[in-house]
Amino acid sequence: MALRLGEGRPAPLGATCDEKGVNFALFSAHAEKVELCLFDKEGARELERLALPECSDQVWHGYLPGARPGLLYGYRVHGPYDASNGHRFNPNKLLIDPYARSLDRSFEWSDLHCGYIVGHPDGDLSFDTRDNAALMPKCRVVDAVTRQLDSARSQTVLSRSVLYELHLRGYTMRHPSVGAGLRGTAAGLAHPDVIGHLRALGITAIELLPVHPIGMSRRLWRDGLRDYWGYNSINFFAVEPRYLARGDVGEFRRMVQAFHDVDIEVILDVVFNHTGEGDELGPTLSFRGIDNASYYRLAKDKRCYVDVTGCYNTLNIGHPRVLQMVMDSLRYWVDEMQVDGFRFDLAVSLGRQFDRFSAGASLLHGLMQDPTLARVKLIAEPWDLGPEGHQLGAFPQGWSEWNDRFRDTVRRYWRGEGGLVGDLAYRLTGSSDLFEWSGRRPTASINYVTAHDGFTLEDLVSHAVKHNEANGEGNLDGSTENLSSNHGVEGATDMPAIATLRQRQKRNMMATLLLSQGVPMILGGDEFGRTQGGNNNAYCQDNETSWIDWHRAEADRAFLRFVQRLLRLRADHPVFRRSKFFHGNHAACGGVRDISWLMPDGHEMTDADWNTPDGRTLGVHYDGLSGLSRSEGDVHSFLLLMNSSANLVPFMLPSAQAGVSWNCLVDTSGDGDPPAGKRAGGVCFPLQAQSLALLVAAKAD
Repeated sequence: MALRLGEGRPAPLGATCDEKGVNFALFSAHAEKVELCLFDKEGARELERLALPECSDQVWHGYLPGARPGLLYGYRVHGPYDASNGHRFNPNKLLIDPYARSLDRSFEWSDLHCGYIVGHPDGDLSFDTRDNAALMPKCRVVDAVTRQLDSARSQTVLSRSVLYELHLRGYTMRHPSVGAGLRGTAAGLAHPDVIGHLRALGITAIELLPVHPIGMSRRLWRDGLRDYWGYNSINFFAVEPRYLARGDVGEFRRMVQAFHDVDIEVILDVVFNHTGEGDELGPTLSFRGIDNASYYRLAKDKRCYVDVTGCYNTLNIGHPRVLQMVMDSLRYWVDEMQVDGFRFDLAVSLGRQFDRFSAGASLLHGLMQDPTLARVKLIAEPWDLGPEGHQLGAFPQGWSEWNDRFRDTVRRYWRGEGGLVGDLAYRLTGSSDLFEWSGRRPTASINYVTAHDGFTLEDLVSHAVKHNEANGEGNLDGSTENLSSNHGVEGATDMPAIATLRQRQKRNMMATLLLSQGVPMILGGDEFGRTQGGNNNAYCQDNETSWIDWHRAEADRAFLRFVQRLLRLRADHPVFRRSKFFHGNHAACGGVRDISWLMPDGHEMTDADWNTPDGRTLGVHYDGLSGLSRSEGDVHSFLLLMNSSANLVPFMLPSAQAGVSWNCLVDTSGDGDPPAGKRAGGVCFPLQAQSLALLVAAKAD
């Protein structure tokens, strides 16, 4: 008996199960016909093509009685192939449902996926009649994950948060405790030994590089490489199939639950600025073949795409159905998968209205008004490659932003550049110059020294230049200026003096990060010397270049202990994670200020001191007796001393309070363990060259 589709419903979009069958709904404003294609259990053979019988408000829909979860399907969409007018319909190409919750396989490149004939003299104006279905991933109908697993979760306030950026696959591919069949998967990441390491480290949230299904370019395929980072999504609801050990969507949800069980949040890096379909010479995988003119921003020559992302196309967030897809995707990950927030890649492109960024753009405001999304963490990468693309500090209330000013200032200061103490003071105290003007707080600043894009911390102190030859682009890709130093030898060395200095510089930058106001983010593996061999753009290195080498955790155990101790200090003392900016205010009694800035001779810094061109030392006195510090729950007074010069600097310790001495908690000049003993106020602390020290006030014996 031939299958027949009933009328069905236009909402919700995607494939939705009930007890009697599955409803299919697909938006396309310019299609002339939409066919639902059904496949066998292996996804190898097309069994049926059924035209969706109804179209309501540009949504094509139909209902398939008797269909159950596990059914494999795709779409063929008919319409004009008229590239000059922005239409690229080709029913010979099987298409992924934008709302598919699961795919049966990862995408692999073939020229068959292109809607045009590759190599034809007319280029993308030609029309390819070959069928690509055998090679395309198939969509899988799934039931609601929340019916399988339920959980309660408690959110960590931003002021207490410490983020840890990692790649779901690369983090466990070399982990000795994770079985071979689970390595590189959500189940592997949920392994007790993996979670145990992160819990012992002291972080509060993992930030996962994109987990959505990933496209691939012809160039990477030709060179035997693949998109490893995953910033070329071809669907925003499913998990990349390689990241699931058994193809079960619930595996990802169970991973989230495992992290929640130990009070670690899960934040997703999402890429709604572009897709993996590329420019006009890219493949037709989903959006392009469903409704190119609606899903993408087209140039004046509608054959081409607006590109403010540097990734060949830009999603048309201004279209109501595209905006709906983004919002529906985010709600799905919060409601069904229970994630705790999002980091938005190239987020300026999401706020562009008429090519200019606006904090009042529809998506940015919509997120803050949505009852589901307004309660999770929202983090912007505050730039893109379009006009006026750098918008650090310009996002609205409720958003945090990756602070590249923090990254660059800290790198430059510890590299030894002079005249940076004023800028460094702003970064240490939450970057009020960037965020306070709009009423935002220190938690608006996501502080980092390293991230997936660029050198690891180990490479930052070991390489003066990038080494990206393995990427196949002639070492022309990746940033040329990394604000790094090799300290005398390029790459790995067994020279003791250089190795010692490199470890000290790692301690300096990590301590600066974790003792600054704002929300710190650590790059996964930096806590034990992860290296990529100087590759600062390992986007296509799905191999041991990028995979975490867990043997280094034992080899660099001293640095791991140092990072753990810093994170305990931060957790124990709210003065390092305040919810409000410092202003140098006096307490109601005693005239004590919440923060003061000191020169090595003990006097407070003057305007002339701040503007010294070669200034490389800075002293910060956080006073726990100030009223605001007391309200934050910390009555300790701390002294943070920093010296990026090549010389020892005697630093006078404050002596304003009778009977008070100073205990050293952190001294990066040694192996990270502080020297024993107390020091009286009014005497000098020997602040070693290129080092940082943290002291706490204590009653003298």
